[in-house]
Formats: sequence, structure tokens, C-alpha cells
Amino acid sequence: MSYTDDFLAETKRIVDLIDRGAIDALVQTLVRVREQGGRLFIIGSGGGAGHASHAVNDFRKIAGIEAYAPTDNVSELTARINDDGWETSYVNWLKVSRLTKRDAILVFSVGGGDIERNVSANLVRCIEFGLSVGSTIGGIVGRDGGYTARVGHAVVIVPTINSETVTPQVEGFQAILWHLVVSHPDLQRVPMRWESLR
Repeated sequence: MSYTDDFLAETKRIVDLIDRGAIDALVQTLVRVREQGGRLFIIGSGGGAGHASHAVNDFRKIAGIEAYAPTDNVSELTARINDDGWETSYVNWLKVSRLTKRDAILVFSVGGGDIERNVSANLVRCIEFGLSVGSTIGGIVGRDGGYTARVGHAVVIVPTINSETVTPQVEGFQAILWHLVVSHPDLQRVPMRWESLR
């Protein structure tokens, strides 16, 4: 089989193995956040940051949830990194945003964060702060889910099929899954443009 065949076969296996209950729990968690007037703060680095920016648009426009991502303001982000360091750049942004117990953090990360191995420490600091103020923690992560899965309230883990393709599979499924969530009938409020054309 070719690499393409292998990759797509892995993708099919992931679809079969992914926990549907975890997806539905994330949907219902975000429904509750919206009902209580909470905001959604979406965090990720690298590919996760790209997803965060796109997801902010869709959660605001399609689901009617007030949503933000720290990576959308590059001037503030780089100033915080330059002056305070990477590890605290996101969490200090969340503090200025006055994160509360009505709000939720949604994490897009391949590994979910691991302070001991110094991987995605910036995301871990956000989760720690969120928990300290009573915010809800959600996520779409891979591998074993790391810190996000250990402490989160509604976390979907993309199963690992091949250790050589963890990152592309997880980041690909993040896009599929948050699009599923935002278009879920329990969460979607506004019809999407192409679907509304008959």
C-alpha cells in the first residue's frame, strides 16, 4: 500500500474508534456555557492556533457564542511573549479577559500539554487558571490527552493509530470535530450560507 492508502485507512479507523459520547458531552457543555451567558476562549499553538482563529469565527457566527482566541491579536501576543515569556503569554491574556466560572476554555492540542516535559506549558497554565476560577475546560486533543484530558470536563481524544502520523491526524480531526460541534443541531443557531441555498 502507498502512504496515501495507509493514511486514509488510518483515518477510517480513527472515525470508527472516536468516542461519540465525548463529542456529545462537548456539545452539551458548550450549550450550557451559552445558556448561562458565558464566553468561549479557544487556545492552541501551531496548527491549534490556526484552528482557534477559524473556530472563533464559526462559534460566534453560527452558534451565537461570544468567543475569542489569544492568537488573534498578534501585537498583544508578541508583546507578552517578548516581555513576559511564552509560558505565561496566554494565561496573562486570560486574566485581562476576566475569565469567570461562566466561561469555558477550549483546547486544541496534539498532546494536551505536559509541564514535566515542557510541552505546551502555555496551554497548561491557562487550564490551571481556568480551573482556579471555576471555568469549564473542553478540548480536542490527541495521544493520551495529556493534562487537558486529565483535568478537563469535556475532552475528545483523537485515537492514535500510527505513532508516525499523530500530528497530522489529530490536527485534521480537530477541524472535523469542531465543525461537527458548531453545526450540531443543539448548538447551531444560524444556517450556514451554502446549506441555506436550495
